[in-house]
Amino acid sequence: MPILRTITLGCKVNQYETELVAEGLARAGFREAADAEPADLCLVNTCTVTAEGALKSRKAIRQLARRNPGAQIVVMGCYATMAADLVAGLPGVSEVLTDKRQIPEFLARWGVLDVPSGISRFGRRARAYVKVQDGCRMRCSYCIIPAARGDLASRPVAELVDEVRRLVDSGHRELVLTGIHLGHWGLEWTDRRLRLPDLIEALLAVGGLWRLRLSSLEAVEVDARLLSLMAAHPSRICPHLHLSMQSGSDTVLERMQRRWASTRFVEKCLEVKESLDRPALTTDVIVGFPGETDAEFEATCRTVETVGFSKVHVFRFSPREGTPAATMSAQVDGRVKQERAAHLDLLSRRLRRDFFRALIGRRLQVLVEAADGRQPGLLHGTSARYAPVELTGTVDRVGELIDGEATGLADDGLIVRAAGP
Repeated sequence: MPILRTITLGCKVNQYETELVAEGLARAGFREAADAEPADLCLVNTCTVTAEGALKSRKAIRQLARRNPGAQIVVMGCYATMAADLVAGLPGVSEVLTDKRQIPEFLARWGVLDVPSGISRFGRRARAYVKVQDGCRMRCSYCIIPAARGDLASRPVAELVDEVRRLVDSGHRELVLTGIHLGHWGLEWTDRRLRLPDLIEALLAVGGLWRLRLSSLEAVEVDARLLSLMAAHPSRICPHLHLSMQSGSDTVLERMQRRWASTRFVEKCLEVKESLDRPALTTDVIVGFPGETDAEFEATCRTVETVGFSKVHVFRFSPREGTPAATMSAQVDGRVKQERAAHLDLLSRRLRRDFFRALIGRRLQVLVEAADGRQPGLLHGTSARYAPVELTGTVDRVGELIDGEATGLADDGLIVRAAGP
């Protein structure tokens, strides 16, 4: 039986695509490699969103070549697309997939007669990602991904309904809809105008005990219909939205070539809070963008505090070759970036603690994801509002969706007392 080893770097879409290839190869008789077992075929799904992502991708390929002598190494993903010749010259690389549309042909060459159109499992995890679309038409000045991923390509409703049904039947209790630009699902179709709420409605018809979570959206894509759906199905659609902000300064947003001003972003966030019961709002922020002044950074901090995010992913600007921002003047000093990132991280931690504190005494729905390896009887999970949770229980509850009451604060999350047996 041939042995497969996979390494995935980067986003949820990459993780999904690795699962798709692995499931296809399983149909041809491949099995997953054990920890130290040498593999016959290694698959590396690469990332190029930052220069660090590209560096990690090269490092992963070299390590695989050393640890799996004689293995064929196949490389796919965004870095493979953007630097195919360089990747092809790395040790052990036998093939480079520069386009995800090459996946069916690749699988066929490895003996996969029935190429999967989607996945039916997501490893051993209780949470599964569902890729619903690919590509991006936005041209943010710092981002290389539109060049790596191409134009919009949405998956049909019927195909996604079937995939969700398979994943639920396999025991996955949380499904995360993801894409390169999730809010643009269906946008490229000229013969019909289905949009994201239509897809969500179709997926909610799939029976079983499971919940849906949405990955990153632009704030303006959260329309009244989506909020109405979320409000009507609080136990089926997680009251959590990740809204991409990047900066709270209008002048920085303009240099980033973002499409919406900070005031509109804040208004939409407040609308979400008014429409839903204590939703979790999370975001991404880039600090040290070229030309960012102290006043512009302070505007970002004020915006973060006004919204009251439950988590802020803070990134220090890193010039990405091939993007307009990489050659902009007034690049910010690395020390200043580090200081600003630390300051914003402290603010984010305070807001996060405030959000968790406000949930104490409330009933929460928790996905139990793992048993603690050091404390028997302690379980870890994630609430619908994206708060990490600690609770007591037996290991057989891992993978379940359970209800409980938040009784206190943990190190970075909540302590929950499970309801029922």
